[in-house]
Amino acid sequence: MLQVNFLRQNRDLAKKKLAIKHFQHLDLIDTVIAIDDERKQLQASFDETQSKVNAASKEIGACMAKGEKEKAEALKNEVALWKQELEPIKIKMGEVEETLQKTLVQFPNLPHDLVPIGKTPEENVVVREGGSTPVLPNGAQAHWDLIKKYNLVDFETGAKITGSGFPLYIGKGAKFQRALVQFFLDFNTAAGYTEYLPPFMVNAASAFATGQLPDKEGQMYHATEDDFYLIPTAEVPVTNVFRDVVLKESDLPIQMTAYSPCFRREAGSFGKEVRGLNRVHQFEKVEIIQIVRPENSDAVLNEMVLHVEKLLQLLGLQYRILRLCGGDMGFASAITYDFEVYSAAQEKWLEVSSVSNFEAYQTYRMKCRYKDADGKIQFAHSLNGSSLALPRIFAAIVENYQTENGIALPAALHSYFGGTHLV
Repeated sequence: MLQVNFLRQNRDLAKKKLAIKHFQHLDLIDTVIAIDDERKQLQASFDETQSKVNAASKEIGACMAKGEKEKAEALKNEVALWKQELEPIKIKMGEVEETLQKTLVQFPNLPHDLVPIGKTPEENVVVREGGSTPVLPNGAQAHWDLIKKYNLVDFETGAKITGSGFPLYIGKGAKFQRALVQFFLDFNTAAGYTEYLPPFMVNAASAFATGQLPDKEGQMYHATEDDFYLIPTAEVPVTNVFRDVVLKESDLPIQMTAYSPCFRREAGSFGKEVRGLNRVHQFEKVEIIQIVRPENSDAVLNEMVLHVEKLLQLLGLQYRILRLCGGDMGFASAITYDFEVYSAAQEKWLEVSSVSNFEAYQTYRMKCRYKDADGKIQFAHSLNGSSLALPRIFAAIVENYQTENGIALPAALHSYFGGTHLV
């Protein structure tokens, strides 16, 4: 969440940066400053009156000690009147503070200086590419045909059990999911990440802290009876481990990884682009999260990008890395790199990971701080990335490794799956 003092001191810069994200309500910056001015005026009035009360109360004690009862009684009457003035000021201050906070949460994070100007995915910048396009056998099929042919995933039964977009993995399909999860977790923990297994539902405070609320409430499944939200990513519960915590500087960096199912309503998603595993409402993902000192977050972002890139290289998939333009970035992100793998059967790129630096946007919301070497309390920076999301990785491997006699597996997965071929 953006801070009032920053907006006040950098009004023009904030408007320029928010315009890169195509934020439509730049006038809210002026509104925030006006609300904060009112808050300050109320605070000054409250403090002035409270100061009179404190001084008079002290004087009453002195008068009583001297036996000046009449003067003490007169002062008591004045104090009573001043206290009556304080109550409506206090109520008004609470109302203004609430209005200020409700306005501030409408602002997305400011984009990093490296974020390209643009509005659509077509304006994202390709940073680099790797791997080579696989040569498929004659009669190659898309993954939705292959998973049906080999009975790996059953969408029809999943739809019967729950609804459209909830796949049922069967036999070797389920085993392959488990092998991918274990491979990703082992790769992450070997790199120094500590594994967590978080709750798969969070409260509203947790969803607010990482920026899902109030921006994405329509995209999350909401258990209204208990006011819990099914998580859209492990980022939400794992980052909140350090909500309302003051860390030691020596604790940083904190590196976390977690597997979780992810639940997304994906409202409004229809057509060919969402066929098969391309877009589903429930999927599995392994996440990496870091909490770091602000001066290190840019370097850590680059390290996390290289970490995810190495995973795709081990899987032998053709990939490209995109730096997202302002209009295609997430609400809470300062800068995001997307990873896409090439589906040779579909002849299209599939997004499989996003790696983002949120800078202090999330940590300010969740009050995640650390005490620096000088004893000063600072806000940490938070970062996260998919390492990796399974559905499109599943789809890409099934499609790109298909042969005339079945589906081979990348060498890195042989020991995890217990064989060289999926089928």
